[in-house]
Amino acid sequence: MLTLYHAPKSRSSRIVTLLMALDAMSEVDIRLTDIPRQDGSGARDPNNPHPEGKVPLLVTEDGEMIRESNAIMLYLTDRFPSDLAPAVGAPGRGAYLSWLFWYGNVLEPAYVHQIAGLSHPALTATFRGMPEAVAYLVAGLGEGREFLMGDHFSAADLLIASPFLWFPEATPDVPVIRDWVARCGAEPVMKETAIFDAKALQDMGRVPV
Repeated sequence: MLTLYHAPKSRSSRIVTLLMALDAMSEVDIRLTDIPRQDGSGARDPNNPHPEGKVPLLVTEDGEMIRESNAIMLYLTDRFPSDLAPAVGAPGRGAYLSWLFWYGNVLEPAYVHQIAGLSHPALTATFRGMPEAVAYLVAGLGEGREFLMGDHFSAADLLIASPFLWFPEATPDVPVIRDWVARCGAEPVMKETAIFDAKALQDMGRVPV
């Protein structure tokens, strides 16, 4: 089986959401692990083989480790084909890959810089800023699209909407983005993940927050 190292209510929660959406939970051994949290709680788990003690980490049957959410999502959507992602050679594959890697290369750095109150010409020249990221996202949701890949929810939506679902107050005050985030959050699998994580916290001896 595949093995996923997962800390409830963290970046790895979106991988659990994807596994649920792919109907692949039975194919993966989910190992609950602790991580250091921004509020000072938590700690590095010595049983987590991630070299930085982070999550998510997916380990294949032959022991190969896959890090970074977008890499893990690409691996899983290729391994378990569904309408959540275009297959290799299918129409829309290029857009799907571009959205997955735009998240890590552009949106998350810009988002974190804004949350941290950091501003420097080198940052905006390299990663762009949130205004540029927001404009790109608005353009991607243009022409009446319900979701980034068209009229159905995809793994790209799951990944890119995740920071705004975690921190709704940080969602750009743009109607097309707010409506899209709401549609992503209304996917039934989101509630299933919340229930899963609440139970996981209880299993770890923690009160769900």
